[in-house]
Amino acid sequence: MDIIRSWREQKALLKRIFPILSDEDFALEQEDRESMLEKLGFKLNKSRVELESLLADLQRY
Repeated sequence: MDIIRSWREQKALLKRIFPILSDEDFALEQEDRESMLEKLGFKLNKSRVELESLLADLQRY
């Protein structure tokens, strides 16, 4: 996946698409990306594959 948008832009888009998300949902505890993605997937009721696909789609949005 080619990264076109910064993580900051991706977070803003996700928060716009899913208003239930907050800054706390994107907090990385000791750079634990896996934990953050798991928490986001649970909150959005998305599987890991669906969440990864959503993040990839944001690159083209």
